[in-house]
Amino acid sequence: MVRSAGQVVRHRAFRLSLVYRVGRRRRTLTLIVCVLALAAPVYIGAATLVGRRVDIDAGESTWIVPHRIDLDPGALAASTQDGADAPPTRLRITSLGVDTSLETLTIDPAGQLQSPKVYAEAGWFAAGTAPGDPGPAVLAGHVDSRTGPAVFYKLHELKTGDRVEVQRGGAWLTFTVTAREHYAKAKFPSDRVYGPTPLAELRLITCGGEFDAARHSYRDNVVVYAVLS
Repeated sequence: MVRSAGQVVRHRAFRLSLVYRVGRRRRTLTLIVCVLALAAPVYIGAATLVGRRVDIDAGESTWIVPHRIDLDPGALAASTQDGADAPPTRLRITSLGVDTSLETLTIDPAGQLQSPKVYAEAGWFAAGTAPGDPGPAVLAGHVDSRTGPAVFYKLHELKTGDRVEVQRGGAWLTFTVTAREHYAKAKFPSDRVYGPTPLAELRLITCGGEFDAARHSYRDNVVVYAVLS
């Protein structure tokens, strides 16, 4: 289960990697979702986590837990649409009290997509499908931080039939939840989450399950599936 708001936790980054082969070269797209670490006195470089906020940055790469998703080039290309003309700007989930702007999550030169910089905001995987286009559009968000709940804290409460709204190009697109799943990180179903779909679909991803104090992370990922209404 998700840790309560009263427990002190510290967000860390969890990477979901899209790995595919082009010719003989292996390329990686990385989607960071979330792993949380205890907010005990921990030093990262010269920064301490005691009593103040420390933003996630490249210097914390030793805390990133990799999760690789293998897709062949054809599957990756088929599941990707160009949404640069009208990127999504806002996410609304009325049943959870979520109404937030969307960050655009981009890939850095190292092939790594950073998690949302603001815990109260979700982010859109801009290298993938845009909401409303055929294929799975991916939105990622933190579940909590060391100060309390984050944007996707209640994501595990969504149920079949609930509505999720995404604003794009000045219009609101309504998606209907079709499933909510918990996956152990070692058994993440990449093809189902990231593989091509004939319909315009949505994936909402965060952490879930039991908190593993030894690994400083949640053991599972929560994935909500939705389809354009």
